[in-house]
Amino acid sequence: VQLVESGGGLVQSGGSLRLSCTASGTIYSISARAWYRQAPGKQRDLVAAITRGKNTNYADSVKDRFTISRDNAKNTVYLRMNSLKPEDTAVYYCNAKGAATAWTSPRDYWGQGTQVTVSS
Repeated sequence: VQLVESGGGLVQSGGSLRLSCTASGTIYSISARAWYRQAPGKQRDLVAAITRGKNTNYADSVKDRFTISRDNAKNTVYLRMNSLKPEDTAVYYCNAKGAATAWTSPRDYWGQGTQVTVSS
């Protein structure tokens, strides 16, 4: 399973961005999808998660500003980010929990990360 992210970039405070992450390769099943972020010198933290049934969970710092969604047919998860703040600056990583085949155990898969920079 490979995860490819897109949509990061530089935006002014108050602006918006939409991140996308598409899974490809040998995929037997993918359950939960999520976005994490890591700022310089800090740990990687959960931003938002969504189950296959589209139940969602958000970090308190992004509630009411970010929206996670997924298109199961396209194996794609999105993160719509509104009202961006300088403290949202980080590398954003896509995560998927799944299995490549019916005979392999589910595991975490990660994208390569995409930089989001919010200027003040």
